[in-house]
Amino acid sequence: MPTKTALVTGASSGIGEATALKLHELGYTVYGAARRTDRLQKLADRGIRPLAMDVTDDASMRGGVDRIMAETGRVDVLVNNAGYGSYGALEDVPLDEARRQFEVNVFGALRLAQLVLPHMRAQHSGTVVNITSMGGKIYTPLGGWYHGTKFALEALSDCLRLEAGPFGINVVVIEPGGIATEWGGIAADKLKDSSGSGPYAGQATAVATALRSEAGTRRNSPPSVIADAIAKAVTARRPRTRYATGFGARPLIALRRVLPDRAFDAAISRAVGMPR
Repeated sequence: MPTKTALVTGASSGIGEATALKLHELGYTVYGAARRTDRLQKLADRGIRPLAMDVTDDASMRGGVDRIMAETGRVDVLVNNAGYGSYGALEDVPLDEARRQFEVNVFGALRLAQLVLPHMRAQHSGTVVNITSMGGKIYTPLGGWYHGTKFALEALSDCLRLEAGPFGINVVVIEPGGIATEWGGIAADKLKDSSGSGPYAGQATAVATALRSEAGTRRNSPPSVIADAIAKAVTARRPRTRYATGFGARPLIALRRVLPDRAFDAAISRAVGMPR
């Protein structure tokens, strides 16, 4: 049997880095993709192949997939992990920033799926793993554009699962909870930039404080928890359609399922310390 090949985006740190290492450990030929290959040296030292890729640049994505096919002749796993959180009041966030977040979190992921699916169909096998978030099932104040990308990726993943299934291709959604990465601090900085002054300043201060506090909490799960879930999914004969894992993911998703909208609004507002 030929060695299976995996492409992991956003591999320079956090969940992407941990996933690349885990799949390499399982025997995959792994390509770790990021915009800057200098941040992939740690992975390269472990035998993972660094790949310069910008998921907002079509030529970059096409070139990356072409290189993988030229070098290995196959692509068995695509892990769409590249993404970021840009917080701010819906009224405040410039539409250019909102569009960029959708370009990175949604369109980049689906364009890569478009590029690898013909090869997976030819093999009659493969797995597309889309990293969404518990934020694709719940919502928080001042996170509208971010949540919009994750809700969209959840729905697109469901449609893709139905379409690709007859060709032997699995589509899996991973819904991380609180993970010990740079994500919370970056989201807080963007929030203060967009809504740190003006009518939403009080809300922005409260939510930014919560994001930074959550980012630094010891309760957050390590990225390896997500990497383990991905490994379980891609090696399963019949993987689950969704894996909610990491701090808070399952209870918060369950809470959203059972609470009426207004009750969930109140619970989330209290949790982040929203001013009344």
